[in-house]
Amino acid sequence: MSDFELLNRVAMTKYDMAKNEPFRFFVRSLVAGLYLGMATILSYTLAVILNNVSYEVAKIAFAGSFGIGLVVIVLLGSELFTGNCFTTIIPVFHRDLKFYQILPMWGICYIGNFIGIALLMFLFIHTGSNQEALQSYLTYVITGKLQFDACQLFIKGILCNFIVCVAVFAGLKIKSESAKMIVMLIVVMSFVLPGFEHSIANMGTFSMGFFALGNSILWSGLGLHMLISTIGNIIGGSLLLGLPIYLMSKPKGH
Repeated sequence: MSDFELLNRVAMTKYDMAKNEPFRFFVRSLVAGLYLGMATILSYTLAVILNNVSYEVAKIAFAGSFGIGLVVIVLLGSELFTGNCFTTIIPVFHRDLKFYQILPMWGICYIGNFIGIALLMFLFIHTGSNQEALQSYLTYVITGKLQFDACQLFIKGILCNFIVCVAVFAGLKIKSESAKMIVMLIVVMSFVLPGFEHSIANMGTFSMGFFALGNSILWSGLGLHMLISTIGNIIGGSLLLGLPIYLMSKPKGH
């Protein structure tokens, strides 16, 4: 099966589910948010524990562990908005679908991811686990995120989802589950470590911060941050990776 056939089949399956069974597609999106929330809990807990030992070690541990979320999403099956920006754009490039036809699917997925990850962050914060150290660390992280340069944030969003979608593509093509897991973990680490911006992961960070910190920090700029990073993610997955993959794998004569 060619890359085009693989991606087009995956995309049309997702589109048909979102169109004909929207609730099922929504639940799959919510579950992806839960899975990514699990990775968020792991990575932030490691960072908080190790931050007093070494900032560099904490950052590497955070980046190295976060990828487990995408691994679980791919291996167990659910719908991540950023990955779908890549897979579901292929039939649009091939003119099997119009761009406006996939927008409701993206919208359902985005909302489902948010509800899933926000729910898990709510439950996590209310466990009281590592509360004092976590609040201090979240204040530092979120304050840094909300003091952004719009152009830099946009580029970080593009690069982030280009890398995420490379990991998704590897997950679709590699047959060995152990090899798939290793490659995806390493690839995801390459966007987390430089601090690129993943809109769904940021939903987890901001939700966790909101539940832990409330109004103790200034949330101005949050909406703009999410908008810019989301648009960047769409371009990174759909155009920076999706378009060249389509052009190099499309059937002859198209």
